[in-house]
Amino acid sequence: MRVFPWGFWLLCVASAPARGDSGSKARSCAEVRQLYGAKGFSLSGVPQAEISGEHLRICPQGYTCCTSEMEENFANKSRSEFEAMMKEAGRSVQATLTAQHRSFDSYFQDLLNKSEKALYDAFPSMYGELYTQNMKVFKDLYNELRRYYRSSNINLEEALNEFWTRLLERLFKLMNPQYHITDEYLDCMVKHAEQHKPFGEVPRDLKVKATRAFIAARSYAQGFLVGSDVVKKVSQVSLSHECTRAVMKLMYCPHCRGMSSVRPCNNYCLNVVKGCLANQADLNTEWKYLMDSLIVVADRIDGPYNVDTVIGTIHMRIAEAISNLQENKDSITAKVFQGCGNPKISTKGSSSEDKKRRGKVTLEAKSSAQALEMLVLDAKGNLTALKTYWITLPSSLCSKKVMASSASDDKCWNGMTKGSYLPEVMGDGLANQINNPEVEVDITKPDMTIRQQIMQLKIMTNRLGNANIGNDVDFQDTSDDMSGSGSGDSCPDDVCGKRLSKSPSTRQPETHAIPKQSGHGVNGASSRSLPSASLLLLLLLVAVIAPQHLWR
Repeated sequence: MRVFPWGFWLLCVASAPARGDSGSKARSCAEVRQLYGAKGFSLSGVPQAEISGEHLRICPQGYTCCTSEMEENFANKSRSEFEAMMKEAGRSVQATLTAQHRSFDSYFQDLLNKSEKALYDAFPSMYGELYTQNMKVFKDLYNELRRYYRSSNINLEEALNEFWTRLLERLFKLMNPQYHITDEYLDCMVKHAEQHKPFGEVPRDLKVKATRAFIAARSYAQGFLVGSDVVKKVSQVSLSHECTRAVMKLMYCPHCRGMSSVRPCNNYCLNVVKGCLANQADLNTEWKYLMDSLIVVADRIDGPYNVDTVIGTIHMRIAEAISNLQENKDSITAKVFQGCGNPKISTKGSSSEDKKRRGKVTLEAKSSAQALEMLVLDAKGNLTALKTYWITLPSSLCSKKVMASSASDDKCWNGMTKGSYLPEVMGDGLANQINNPEVEVDITKPDMTIRQQIMQLKIMTNRLGNANIGNDVDFQDTSDDMSGSGSGDSCPDDVCGKRLSKSPSTRQPETHAIPKQSGHGVNGASSRSLPSASLLLLLLLVAVIAPQHLWR
């Protein structure tokens, strides 16, 4: 019979600390009132001193300065503030990637513009009517090069072949004005052009070098934009209901408990944020692949596929090709006549083309190799720094935004009171949150927006891997399909590139449809051996219902 008084006494002792150090005197709620008002809420109904907290649904139910309405308002506020933190962190990464894209894009466009301007400035005095009567051919070439770089759906090799064909047709007629040359005759002449090589080795050499440089430059520029877009979309993913409660408990419950000056424990904050950003952390692998791939292609752009050397000298290669044609005019004409027959004599007489050149002009390429080197160096530094963005984001938010205490602090807010935080810190990613003590995370339901962005990273990494070896790759249905295997084993080195393709040709851009499933079987064989969805459901129901009957 003496047990009850002792048990009652122990209950009283256990509940006594809830009031804090002030004993039976209720503490003032002045600090919470000030904070609540600063957040834009009305102070009407806010307690002047602590009240009993049985009404609380998120914060510990000890004596408190928060009403149910205040708790709800703080929860909504914590959600909007945490989402704002994510967007702000994302904007910083977006700004870095966008700046890198802008710098390279400006540099590349400037190279192309200077080459075109040099051609327009020098060719009239070099070639007279050979240029003035064929100006559109040159303009069309540069326009096609720009269209390709801006991701238009054109075949770069075909565009270059079309340029040399049109140029040869025009120049052959101008160099032989005494003949009436029909379109049918030109068709015959073009068919023999590969054999006669009227422009020497320039078309073939330029095609190889220019396609590799343009493919690398285009993929490189696209990579920055894709990375920036992924960050933007992922940073806008809303906080779940469970995370809203966890963040509220982390950020505002200490204020409700009269501990406004007590900072959250660092490991406690990490568990909350890692749980809430578990899906985002799953971007890490493909994100790192993208950063590594951009670094490798950057080395190509400043190395074997040097855009400064190739793009900046296009006008010089065209001039070299025209010179080859002029110097071998008689022998080439004779070979064409031999293969296609002698054309009829023209009744219009000779034109004024054969006045020869109006004085030879030496073309020079103004190298900007140092500027390119600095661009690449700066980009590689930024890309390296961004590799671990998604897995370092929780610690960054905790230290810079939540202002968590140091890891060694044993008098911090641990979610219940002021003290140390004992649970271990969870790993990164969705699968590691199954035992998260602070956030209830359903590891079976990945966020589909983020999964879609993982797919976009895979696709872009594959594109860069092919650009690394000079292959032009395009993809279909990349925006709608989120279940394909993509480039899960993608890597940024030459081995990955060689595995994707052995041929450096860009004769016809490859088109890869993203597979609908990422099964491991061959030709779908494994899928036929799996049980049907209805059978699986039946087995699951038996597993759930059978134990209930047994216990009855």
